[in-house]
Amino acid sequence: MGWTGAFGMSLSFGILLATPTAAAEEWTAFDGGPDAVCADGSQPDFSERVADPERVVLYFEGGGGCWSAETCGFDSPDKSYASASEFTADSLAGRDGLFDFDDPQNPLAEHSWVYAPYCTGDLHLGDVTRTYGDLVVEHRGAVNARVALERVVQRFPDAKELVVTGVSAGSVPTPLYAALLADRLPEARIVTLGDGSGSYPDDPVINGFMGTMWGVMNAVPDWPETEDLTVRDWSVPDLYVYGGRHAPEVTFARFDFAYDEAQVFYGALAGVAADDLVTLMDRIETDIEAQSVPVASYTAPGTEHTLLWRDLVYEVEVEGVRLIDWISDVVSGVPVEDVHCADCR
Repeated sequence: MGWTGAFGMSLSFGILLATPTAAAEEWTAFDGGPDAVCADGSQPDFSERVADPERVVLYFEGGGGCWSAETCGFDSPDKSYASASEFTADSLAGRDGLFDFDDPQNPLAEHSWVYAPYCTGDLHLGDVTRTYGDLVVEHRGAVNARVALERVVQRFPDAKELVVTGVSAGSVPTPLYAALLADRLPEARIVTLGDGSGSYPDDPVINGFMGTMWGVMNAVPDWPETEDLTVRDWSVPDLYVYGGRHAPEVTFARFDFAYDEAQVFYGALAGVAADDLVTLMDRIETDIEAQSVPVASYTAPGTEHTLLWRDLVYEVEVEGVRLIDWISDVVSGVPVEDVHCADCR
């Protein structure tokens, strides 16, 4: 294990784009345009932070998925996701971890950021209006993601270093959107850093169910690599495979806790026993790399779910390697070895 677009779309935001400066500003909101929408029909809260225009982060917010009236219902007690934006530009300023730009350990402190909200229950991949009984849900995660992607391209056309990252559901699409950005910003060195989604398997039945429910095929890139793709072939691991084949210059990296409680929950829905989770993660990475797509990985012991947004990102150390140092090397283009807990409990 190691490491190392074709959307062709144009979005009009109806606002003037200011020239980025090297002096870091606070988080500010920007208009996602008329097509951007949350599951309940409300407008998503897109945010950005302008700092170094040549070093940029595209961050995908995390959350859960939904696929029924019970799990998607806006007021349902079983709702597993946020159907409207949870974080605004004002609330982002108070977050910790890699969002703390005053922490000298933060390798992304001087970067400009574009924040893609998550409020569609479809892993940032869907593009359909779905009716569950009397409930109408906008699964338009891919539409909103493209707004954020286009913002990066328009705001930071001279980017030399681009980090595509996110947690939980936001970590799932990072290889796909990194590959799309490689098409749009060919001079940029692009790395991904996914946090908390390493166990989601390539299962044709699950792929077909979720993909059909969320309309993912409506948003599949028009690449030669995806020419004969079917909904049963478009899985979470395949985002690395197809993204890596299309843009082999992108560096793919991920972090996971070995027994992540959220992934244990979703794995159980697919019949995966909790004790098998880290074994499943390892097998999925091996399968991806067997397709000649290298993935740098860091697997830590424990049951926590995600940490990039918490100060825990500065505290984790496995087999003598601090996670924040490993992330810093990945971001800087320094080759890294995989880090894996020997005793993952």
